[in-house]
Amino acid sequence: MKKLLGFPFMLIMASMIMFFSSCQEDNDPEEIVPDVVQDVKGCAQKGPFISGSSVTVYDLHADLSPSGMSYNSEITDNKGTFQLNSLSLSSSFVRLRADGFYFNEILGKQSAAPITLYALSDITTQNQVNINLLTHLEKPRVEFLMEGGQSFEESKTQAQKEVLAIFNIDKLDIKTSEKLSISENGEDNAILLAISSILQGYHSESEMTELVSNIRNDLFLDGILNSDTLGSELINQAVSLDTAAIRNNLLKRYKEIGATAKIPDFGKYVANFIEKTNYKVTKSIIDYPKRGIHGPNLLSLSDTIYSAGDVSLAANLPVGTSLKVVITALEKEGRWQYIVGSGINWSISDWTGKQAFTAINQGTCDLRMRDFVRSRYLIEYFETSSKTPTRKKIIRF
Repeated sequence: MKKLLGFPFMLIMASMIMFFSSCQEDNDPEEIVPDVVQDVKGCAQKGPFISGSSVTVYDLHADLSPSGMSYNSEITDNKGTFQLNSLSLSSSFVRLRADGFYFNEILGKQSAAPITLYALSDITTQNQVNINLLTHLEKPRVEFLMEGGQSFEESKTQAQKEVLAIFNIDKLDIKTSEKLSISENGEDNAILLAISSILQGYHSESEMTELVSNIRNDLFLDGILNSDTLGSELINQAVSLDTAAIRNNLLKRYKEIGATAKIPDFGKYVANFIEKTNYKVTKSIIDYPKRGIHGPNLLSLSDTIYSAGDVSLAANLPVGTSLKVVITALEKEGRWQYIVGSGINWSISDWTGKQAFTAINQGTCDLRMRDFVRSRYLIEYFETSSKTPTRKKIIRF
């Protein structure tokens, strides 16, 4: 028996140990090849990203941690369309990133600089993933909530609700953010376009990126926008938007690129935000300096009492804005004059007890005015093609 348990026995045992060790190494979970194979497609929209912009899909584990794998593609048309086929993924969760230029719906032209937007999605039951400002805003909050133990679905629902609350929107049955599109009809899509337009406003690309980044940083810990400064910046932009012009800009753009689009009627959601928000308007998008070329500025928002002598009618209009000013004598003896040939960028109507001054183009507007009779006058501001006054003030000489 001792001979049987000697060298031959030990050789057999060593071989068995090596066999089982080899099997354990081959089945190490870290070495398993991903078993989710999926196509991912969608549209990247601020306004729509332009052809040639880049899209990256990042493979994620079930806890949203990155696996280290990613897949790159390009947007193939000016609608922002992208598609990546047969991706090998570690789970059903992916992070998407879009980088590039886009159509600015406020100004009606392509952006002057590129931006970056993100989206998180569970592609278990659908592979259509749109990338937009809602998906971008909610991303850090979704990640934070999942770290706290919530499911992906619970985190997405809560984060989206919290983002919408910033804009005084409460819609329980809204689709997930990555299913929304600014080029399709429907209330949910109208909400996306309203929020996208407010955030864009008359900002440059870098200004919008900074604003959105600051909102994400403020929001992700408690789901509440705590900064009154950021809230005021949103309402400052909202009150100046020409929603009809924005909608027309998008319709024209899609027609130019040969695409069919049904731009949703989003103006009511902008109006709802203006009406219900607690954020305060702190500045005008159009600049009304205290003084113009010819003296104190009648349009200065802080001044209401003026002395006899020369005054200016002055405003500085950013690209994409418009302005009409109507001055009305509130008392029968009220009257004034303007100096012919002194006007810069103003079209002037006849005097009928009131007079309209309309900016011809964006940029600097100024006019030399004088001989205001001692009296009271109403000044009404019609900004960004508004049919009703966006501001009013009564001045006295």
